[in-house]
Amino acid sequence: MDNTTSHISILVVDDDPLISDLLKKAISNAGYLCFTAPDAEQAISILEENTVDVIIVDIVLPQTSGLELAKTVRSQYSCDIIVMTGFDEGIKYEDVIGQGAKDFIRKPLSPEELVVRLNRVLFERKIIRIQKQTQYELEMNFEKLQRLLEAIVHALASALEKRDPYTSGHQKRVAIIACKIAERMSCTHEQINGIRLAGLLHDIGKISIPVDILIKPAKLDQMEYEIIKQHPQIGYEIIKDIEFNQPIAIIVVQHHERLNGSGYPGRLKSDDIIPEAKILAVADVVEAMTSHRPYRASLGIERAIDEISKNRGILYDSRTVDACIEYLKEKGLP
Repeated sequence: MDNTTSHISILVVDDDPLISDLLKKAISNAGYLCFTAPDAEQAISILEENTVDVIIVDIVLPQTSGLELAKTVRSQYSCDIIVMTGFDEGIKYEDVIGQGAKDFIRKPLSPEELVVRLNRVLFERKIIRIQKQTQYELEMNFEKLQRLLEAIVHALASALEKRDPYTSGHQKRVAIIACKIAERMSCTHEQINGIRLAGLLHDIGKISIPVDILIKPAKLDQMEYEIIKQHPQIGYEIIKDIEFNQPIAIIVVQHHERLNGSGYPGRLKSDDIIPEAKILAVADVVEAMTSHRPYRASLGIERAIDEISKNRGILYDSRTVDACIEYLKEKGLP
């Protein structure tokens, strides 16, 4: 028996023992294991105890018709169905196929023709199984890739925090605030996840900034500030080649842009800034103002709300500001 067919099982359901024996012999000679049953009750017993790939069922059976049996099989078992009949009962091929059968055979037929048609059904079954397995493997690989990207994001964020302990947790808090805003704005799940990842990475460019500037316990001078302003572009260069399914690098490079073109590094204006970056910009400002820094204490949530309110539509996107204020007044800082 061929190894490729020995594991395949066929069930023939026909109350005519001569036909059952004839079909069983042809199917067995083709290399398949074949069960036979004279009625629906015995067919169900065989299906309960064995894995069957294809059931070949005659329409006319004692007590329960073959079509009723086929309906039960479709709802409870994973095997494919071939329906056959020796009578002209006005049943059309397209009607039987439309009910879920893989083929409809009219008797009399030669055993050789049956095997050919059975092989076609088995081949289609194999293709569908391969497609499902391939889809499953693709989904598993995608999940592994997503986990890997998450690990990379957290590793990069942790690397920055080790250089700048005074702002430890800033990126995580910005990510949380930005996601809360995005939820209020009815962003898609994919957009929110992209905003979360960008939030965790938005200051990654500071990894190249001298530590003495990052932790300076006083206001930066103009030269130091110009150095700090390079971090969005540097962040973009660091992550631009990572294949996220959202525009993470673009969000990172634009998170300090402002609607009126006064931001950096590109001095972009309203329509040139992507929505996710507008959300991250507001979250970044709110988190920075409400957190302690080496050179000042927290300014508090009211000052943060005042800042984004007075610059609503000027520096910051109006819808984003409204969603942020609504969230802060209802829930407070996360």
